[in-house]
Amino acid sequence: MSPDAAQNLIHLTYLVAVALFILALKWLSSPATARHGVLGGEIGAALAVVATLAGAEVIEYKWVVAALVAGAVVGVPLGLVPMTAVPQRTALSHAFGALAAALVGSAEYYARLPNVSRFGMAEIALEVIIGSLTLTGSMIAAGKLQEILPQRPITFRGQNLVSLSVLGAAVAIAVALVVHPENTQLFPVMVAVALLFGALLVTPIGGADMPTVISLLNSYAGLSAALLGFVLNSKVLVVAGALDGSSGFILSVIMCRAMNRSFTNVMFGAFGQVEATAAAAEEKRPVRSATPEEAAAILASASKVIIVPGYGMAVAQAQHKVRELYDAMTKRGVDVKFGIHPVAGRMPGHMNVLLAEADIPYDKLLDMETVNGEFPETDVALVIGANDVTNPAARLDRSSPIYGMPILDVDKARTAMVIKRSLNPGFAGIDNPLYYLDKTLMLFGDAKAFVAGIVHELGGHGHP
Repeated sequence: MSPDAAQNLIHLTYLVAVALFILALKWLSSPATARHGVLGGEIGAALAVVATLAGAEVIEYKWVVAALVAGAVVGVPLGLVPMTAVPQRTALSHAFGALAAALVGSAEYYARLPNVSRFGMAEIALEVIIGSLTLTGSMIAAGKLQEILPQRPITFRGQNLVSLSVLGAAVAIAVALVVHPENTQLFPVMVAVALLFGALLVTPIGGADMPTVISLLNSYAGLSAALLGFVLNSKVLVVAGALDGSSGFILSVIMCRAMNRSFTNVMFGAFGQVEATAAAAEEKRPVRSATPEEAAAILASASKVIIVPGYGMAVAQAQHKVRELYDAMTKRGVDVKFGIHPVAGRMPGHMNVLLAEADIPYDKLLDMETVNGEFPETDVALVIGANDVTNPAARLDRSSPIYGMPILDVDKARTAMVIKRSLNPGFAGIDNPLYYLDKTLMLFGDAKAFVAGIVHELGGHGHP
């Protein structure tokens, strides 16, 4: 094959890869086609990598092979984590992508010396700053999700001023490098300051805002990849990074709307401090509780049930028992649906991923806007480990810090049953008045064990 023909084939392969990336985003927008989206994205990425390796720029493959082996050694175990660990694994993938972008950008800077143009230096500096802050920010997010670090906001007086000052210092150093690219001693300082800013950016963010943070970090990682594409003159990397960055940003906007919050409030509001005194006072209020036997009897007599999953279901790894509960009730003629809040869990779409793993039919997974109109005609709303996304204070209490946040209208169902270990507040750090309503039954215990007990009473295969 002639060099021109080979180059044309590489360009055609890039074009097919880009088309698959676009289709993957389209397919990933629906649970019914999400698997096609994942496969399409994987094939597109594989084609782009193969086409790049076939380019004339690659002279030796020994370092490429070594990197592939090292990546596989790290990546395969990360790909085999349980579904409950997917949020933190996702945060780590953002960190690794950002690290790769920052390292390649740094290598380009030193490789081009002393002939770095000012425009090229601006591209490299911006890409390395975004990649570096995304690296440490993603690592902090993963630590919070894994509970290595406290999930509550970690703050100190004047933190926002300090954080913005650090970012300003990184930008100032970048400007100095653009003016004098030969000042190599400034480059590692810029990287270190950007790394510090990434840590300061995510540390004060609480667990309640983690879905937005995950999608925003995804946007930053995509943006750093797109900028790296400009640095390397790689059109496919520019397009892939732009798609990743823009989709992550759009998803972040959706997450903020789902919480009725602004970006500035999410990033700098330190939302999620536990109001211990208020929570303790609320716990003294009487609640009605029930056993698995009593809960099963109520569900068996219902004609329509809506199940609302939350992070507690993920922690207990109860999704497969929930599928058994769905099967047991469906066999009894009960109309069972699932109400999914956009920010339920620790990452966007967390509940959809878990329920899809348990093979819950896609047409039974309803988003908040669709399912809320059905709660008034629902016999039982069964909440499994969800807290803040079902809190009626968001709709009824103007003094509540979550007032105005769209929620699932569980309190409008004829009966509400909540599986929860205790009355402790959720990630937002506030009490839930739903637990004290006369129509609410608290089902205290581990979600997986309690659901198994209900299934057993309904005559299914579950066992306490």
